[in-house]
Amino acid sequence: MKAMIFAAGLGTRLKPLTDQLPKALIPVSGKPMLQWVIEKLIKAGVDICVINVHHHASQIKDFISKLSYPGVQFHISDESQQLMDTGGGLVKAASLLEGGPFFVYNADVLCDIDLKAMLEMHRKHRPLATLAVSERPSTRQFLWHEGLLAGWENSSTGETVRCSGFDDKDLKKLAFSGIHVLEPLFFSLVRDEGPFPVTEAYLKLASSYAIRCFEHDSRYWADAGTPEKLEKAEALLASYPGKFV
Repeated sequence: MKAMIFAAGLGTRLKPLTDQLPKALIPVSGKPMLQWVIEKLIKAGVDICVINVHHHASQIKDFISKLSYPGVQFHISDESQQLMDTGGGLVKAASLLEGGPFFVYNADVLCDIDLKAMLEMHRKHRPLATLAVSERPSTRQFLWHEGLLAGWENSSTGETVRCSGFDDKDLKKLAFSGIHVLEPLFFSLVRDEGPFPVTEAYLKLASSYAIRCFEHDSRYWADAGTPEKLEKAEALLASYPGKFV
């Protein structure tokens, strides 16, 4: 089983911590965020991790080179020359992600989600992608109709996107948690070049291909992307030791 971990971000909202350290290596409860994610993926059966790098790339490469988990391989997708965003990052790493469905995971996300159950649901329905989501406050929300992606909205800007084939009745708003299961078919469908967000691609493809949701408990999720959110992640790990691996 393969996984793509997004670890290339600039971490601008975490300055000055990220002036000298990549966001993915900022420690939470004494362990780098990237390592929390890697160990959770390994527990779910992942034995090949592809990690993209850009900001302080050499530090992440050095960190990865020193990891040792029996039977687990690590590959670097180097975006040092150009940061590719999430969609472009996936396309750049496509040759390393061939085969069956694979996990995609943001390096700054801590969550108690049952990845095996998520993968099992994905294999049962065989959508193009399965996205982890939960009910929580967020200005940006995906819209779902009977578990299928039907649109997106940003409440702070008023921007909305609707996928054709769905009406506006009975749409459920759920926030994306930065964790996906994706089919390699995705690579033959996207037409975007250069940097682009994968969520935009999902919204374009959802009218023709099934994009499903997998709901999890929002109480045990943290995006450690700002100092305040980093504090929340620390508090969650302290309150529920062992729950996030």
